Amino acid sequence: MTALMVATAASAPNPLDVLEAMFTSNEWPFERSDEDEMVVETTGGWCDYRMFFAWREDLHALYFTCTFDIKIPREKRRGVSELVVSINEKMWLGHFDLCSDEGVPTFRHTLPTRGVKNFSVEQLEDLMDIALAECERFYPAFQFLLWGGYSPEEAVAAALIDCRGEA
Repeated sequence: MTALMVATAASAPNPLDVLEAMFTSNEWPFERSDEDEMVVETTGGWCDYRMFFAWREDLHALYFTCTFDIKIPREKRRGVSELVVSINEKMWLGHFDLCSDEGVPTFRHTLPTRGVKNFSVEQLEDLMDIALAECERFYPAFQFLLWGGYSPEEAVAAALIDCRGEA
């Protein structure tokens, strides 16, 4: 093994340790089931969100999901799947999918970490901030499709209307 290969194969620190310290200092309730998994819940403008983190040292990757507090009825899942495709076309980082078992819309992103020596609080905050912002931005699209009778394309368009001023 060359020196370069040895350097990149070295283990990165566990980013969940940084998250745990951050959540503890901010007094956010979280659950860490083992050293490689963590869950934290937060309240958004539209609903509650559940964030799940999983560290895979062997892959040098941090897997992250943020699920909505909304369950999609079976008869609406085809339309929601089409909606997710339309939403994902508008995304730059991460993607949405629909958990087939539970029928819950989920934002997903995996952060590759090979070569990362340390994780900053800011880096992990950005990951969560982006996920929550995208969930908040597209939550109305799910509501428009589920309860407003909109098509997937209409739901995305309506959710992305940029309101100006005050009513």
